[in-house]
Amino acid sequence: MTQFLYTADGTLLAFDDLGPADAPVVILVHGATAYRAISQSAEALAATGLRVLTYDRRGRGESADAETYAVEREIEDIAVLVDHLGGSAILLGESSGAVLALEAALAGVPVAAVAAFEPPFIVDDRRPPIPADYIARLDAFAADGDRLGALRYFSLEAVGLPAEMVDQMMASPFMAAVEPFAGTLRYDARIMGDTMGGRADALQRYAPISVPVTVLVGETTFPSIRSGAVAFAEMVPGAGLIVVPGGDHQLPADAVAPVLRSIAVSA
Repeated sequence: MTQFLYTADGTLLAFDDLGPADAPVVILVHGATAYRAISQSAEALAATGLRVLTYDRRGRGESADAETYAVEREIEDIAVLVDHLGGSAILLGESSGAVLALEAALAGVPVAAVAAFEPPFIVDDRRPPIPADYIARLDAFAADGDRLGALRYFSLEAVGLPAEMVDQMMASPFMAAVEPFAGTLRYDARIMGDTMGGRADALQRYAPISVPVTVLVGETTFPSIRSGAVAFAEMVPGAGLIVVPGGDHQLPADAVAPVLRSIAVSA
């Protein structure tokens, strides 16, 4: 059953609390195109015996939004959820949600550990960096109310998919489910900051994180994401790197759950 709470700035946040109450607690932080109604990750993880709090990030699903956006507000949202859970939890972030989880830990939100699944860092020339005007272009799409245009642009420039694949995706049921909330893609662009610009030194900002961090990448993921994960593990003291067998950019719950249990024991 959906639950609600108010965040620090008075925004209504919708969430589910799944799994055994006495199990290790994980907060799932979705990426750019995910929210509770279209993601099965939380249910799959809870089915393995974990307690999973999954929420709609602001502006998506059943959560409300504010008139203006700042990454700090999303960090405060996570802090409110951690407080609701008693003051500690493991953050599991997917894609750009992994970077938001890292930002929350960097800001001092009292989390036990961070599991960052497939953060889409671009640190070398394995793929082109996002355009310098990427955020401005997404803002323009939002101002024009062109949500499908924003989704297409995101798929081409941020995800890096070929145009013919994007053309096929635009007619898919998935795009129809994401389209109402495509204006929030510009939020994730701000979360990513300059970490998709092709420079590994952009990841130095995460070196001061004081809690354990594990980066997980799928065995068959994009080469650029693997490079980014390796660079992060080299840049952040004590960070671990795990390659998930058979995984790609979709979180495989059965393979990730044992990693989360191990993190919970050692955190």
